[in-house]
Amino acid sequence: MTERRRAPLSALTTLTRRPRPEVRLVPPAPTGAESDAGRSRVVDNAVYSAGRRVATPDSAADSRAELDLGEERLAWLGLYRPEPQELGELAELFDLPELAVEDAIKAHQRPKFERYGDTLFVVLKAARYEDAAEEVEFGELHLFLGADFAVTVRHSESPDLSRVRRRLESEPALLAKGSEAVLYATLDAVVDGYRPVVDGLATDIDEIETEVFRGDPGVSRRIYELSQEVLEFQRAAQPLTGILAAITAGFDKYGVDEELRSYLRDVADHVVQVIERVEGFRQQLRDILTVNATLVAQRQNEEIRELTEASIAQGEEVKKISAWAAILFAPTLVGTVYGMNFDDMPELHWSFGYPFALLAMLGVSLALYAVFKRRGWI
Repeated sequence: MTERRRAPLSALTTLTRRPRPEVRLVPPAPTGAESDAGRSRVVDNAVYSAGRRVATPDSAADSRAELDLGEERLAWLGLYRPEPQELGELAELFDLPELAVEDAIKAHQRPKFERYGDTLFVVLKAARYEDAAEEVEFGELHLFLGADFAVTVRHSESPDLSRVRRRLESEPALLAKGSEAVLYATLDAVVDGYRPVVDGLATDIDEIETEVFRGDPGVSRRIYELSQEVLEFQRAAQPLTGILAAITAGFDKYGVDEELRSYLRDVADHVVQVIERVEGFRQQLRDILTVNATLVAQRQNEEIRELTEASIAQGEEVKKISAWAAILFAPTLVGTVYGMNFDDMPELHWSFGYPFALLAMLGVSLALYAVFKRRGWI
């Protein structure tokens, strides 16, 4: 690649680096074919001249050799979860920075944009919404960009870089702009992949709102889990604003191609829209959590009130039963005394003894009844 084509690459290095929170990566498990030991992880390997494929080498070494056959050539190698030795070979052939290669091997990196001499290293976070599980799956993508090569290393199923390659191959004029075009198209694919995620999260939030007012007992847990997904999604998308702002800032200084300028501005606009939606989701989920806590407290108060009323009603019944038991106990006690059948009991030989006993029973019962009635027990 000539010096004229290197200039736009320099424009991508005006990034003010700021620490970002780590994004939890949840890569999908590899299929059986992808996990076979000894299998090459190079998905596609092509050499382009003037934006058209002129060779499909069998190895990275062959790609390096193809670049020496003519100027204005670009080698683009796409890898999927490569083994360390494969990245080591690429590092030797294309003089890739050691630190960046280590990051690509370990993965789990924050989104970033760094320059190592003439090589740019970019880490992007892709996201994909799984309809069946109703959750967001996050992946990681690494790019090594040089004057005459582009190496993409995927650690997840998304984005589908084969579609990115087909798009650029169908637009030779764009691909002829070199590795800058690969970076733009990849950024565009990652950001386009965010749109279904935003739609899926919006649907989930609508469902949660319905569950909150329906009183679903498991909604609090779902609100928390969805809040975590939204936060991780924000951490994946937010750094793109800094990366794209740095690229935009270097447009005039480094003479970035006008067509690429317009494309990158469009990507930046889409990123801003996504971030605004995600920030709205976070606020909406906070409000939903507050409403849910209020509704739960109201339901608990209603349950406590009902339990209190039931306890009071039960207490009233116990008082009634106790009052009648006491009333009935008095005549039973008198009758028990007279039922002892002792000879030395004067009332036994008294002609009014029996009526007196009955009147005593009745009198005590009436007295107890009056006392309990006045106290509200009956």
